[in-house]
Formats: sequence, structure tokens, C-alpha cells
Amino acid sequence: MKFIEIKNCYKIYKNGVSAIADLNLEIKKGEFVFVIGPTASGKSTFIKMLYREEKPTKGEVIVGGINVAKLRNSKVYKLRRKLGVVFQDFKLLPKLTVYENVSFGLESLGIKNEEIKPKVFKALEKVGLKDKYRSFPDQLSGGEQQRVCIARAIVNGPKLLICDEPTGNLDPDTSKEIMKVIEKINQEGTTVVMATHDRDIVNRMKKRVIVIDNGVLTGDYEKGGYKVHESN
Repeated sequence: MKFIEIKNCYKIYKNGVSAIADLNLEIKKGEFVFVIGPTASGKSTFIKMLYREEKPTKGEVIVGGINVAKLRNSKVYKLRRKLGVVFQDFKLLPKLTVYENVSFGLESLGIKNEEIKPKVFKALEKVGLKDKYRSFPDQLSGGEQQRVCIARAIVNGPKLLICDEPTGNLDPDTSKEIMKVIEKINQEGTTVVMATHDRDIVNRMKKRVIVIDNGVLTGDYEKGGYKVHESN
């Protein structure tokens, strides 16, 4: 069953830079997909289009039945409810506790407090941080902070988890632990799309690998490894 469809998609920025060129792609519900490519290849633009941080200049981006390209700004929240995003730089609110960081998004959606509490603790339990709910971000390691980000991304039970270089600031051992958490979430039925430069993770996990280079899809491997022309 198709969950993401990219049809004849182009993204040209106002300065004339072409980030995506005639991209056509399908991702099935429940798949785990790595998106790789050289620096400035267009993979971050592709990722941002999935959660409507960027809009395509031309073409269609369909996520969970919603045509993101035609989505009005006032309706973006409908898309965001279907997905969670994990960033490289954590983006945690430093003056809020772990619990408050994870619950923040639910509160902004107007969900009742009695519904929020079990959701937050369930998410924290999944990432192994239930006992740290009162801690502040600066009291946590980098790996623990990224786990909080994952908990925040999955707290509302999203159909899609988008990860943009989630291990970029972490050491190899911590990266492995983070990937175990993300893989477990995928095994529970959540579609995962992850942009990464981490060669070891891609080679070890043997998931579907999509290669974007100069805005063009140059490779799509069912159980691939890291295949990027580093000279680019």
C-alpha cells in the first residue's frame, strides 16, 4: 500500500538553484527508507517537502493521502498530526523538563491533560527514558536528548517518522542505540524515512536506500548499502 507518492516533482529556489528535478518515487506503508547523497544533493529539500517545510515548485507530494503541494498554510496542522520529525540538533526547549518537551506538541493540539499524561509516559517508555521525565535537557547526554526528540515525535502515534540526520551529532555507540529505538518504532508499523550521511548505519541495517544527487534520483536499492560518489 502506497503511503508516500512523489510525482514529477521539482524544487527551484528563488535564487535559481534547482534542488529537486523531476523526482518520481513511491514509499509503501511501513517501509524503512534511508535517503542518502552528497552534501547539497537535494536530500534535505526532499525531506522538508514531506513535512511541508518546503513546497515543490512543480509536481505532487502526497503523504498519507494528503497532497502536500496544494495544502494551505492554515491546513498544515492536518499533515503534521500524521507525522513526527526528529532533527539533528534536537530542538528541545531548554527551560522545559523532559515531560514538558514531549507534551508540548499535544498541548498545542488542544488535547486534554488527562489524555496527554499516558501518551507522554508511553512514548518515554518506548525510548527508555521514563525515569528521566523530570530532568531538563542540560542534565542529559546527547543520546538521551535525541531519545527525548524521538519521544516527542512519536507521542501522538504518527503514521510517518521523518528523521533528518538524527545521529549526526552522536558518537558511533550512541548512534547504534538511537537506531535500535528507531528500528523498533518501524517494526511496530510506523513508516520511517531517514536522511543520513552515516555510512556504517546504512551498511549495517540493509534497508531500502534512495540516492539523490544534484536533485535527481540516481539510485533505489531494496536492501542497499551506502553508495555515494564522494567526489561530488
